[in-house]
Amino acid sequence: MLVIHERIDPRPSWDEELLLTYEARSKSRLRCFTVKGEDVGLFLERGQPPLRDGDCLLSQDGRVVRVCARPETLLHVTCANAFELTRAAYHLGNRHVALQIGDGWLRLLDDYVLKAMLEQLGASVTSVEAGFQPEHGAYGGGHHHSHQLEADFNYAPRLHQFGVRK
Repeated sequence: MLVIHERIDPRPSWDEELLLTYEARSKSRLRCFTVKGEDVGLFLERGQPPLRDGDCLLSQDGRVVRVCARPETLLHVTCANAFELTRAAYHLGNRHVALQIGDGWLRLLDDYVLKAMLEQLGASVTSVEAGFQPEHGAYGGGHHHSHQLEADFNYAPRLHQFGVRK
C-alpha cells in the first residue's frame, strides 16, 4: 500500500496520479487507488483545505503523487446578466451549496431540486461532466467546534484576520 502523510508544492513531474471526486479530495483519511490501480492510504493533516486539481503529495517511499479532479456531473449555470447571476449565487449560498465560480458562470454538483430553483429564478442550467473545484470559502481552517486544549488554534480566516494589526 502506498501511504501518504504529506502535501508538497506542485512539481513538474510525478510518479503516480490519484483521480478523485471533490468529496474524496475533501477527506483527510481515505483509502483509494492510483490511476495504475495501486492501493493508497491517505493520512493527511486534519483541518486543511480540500486537495485541488494539480496538488502534489509525497508518499512514505518518496514517490510524488499528483492529484487530479475526477470529472463529475455538474450543473453549469449562466444568466442573462450579472444581477441575475449574483441572485442565483446568493440563493445557492443561502443553502450552503459548494460553488465553483467562473467568469459569467457558476457550477455545482448535480441536484434536481437546486436545478428547478435556479430555473425558477430564470437561470439557464445545463449538465456538464468536468472536474469540480469549488471555492474553499473565506474562513479557511475547516469546520470546528472544540475550544479545549487548542490554545494555538486560530479560527480566524486566512483572508480576514479580524482585529490583527501589523
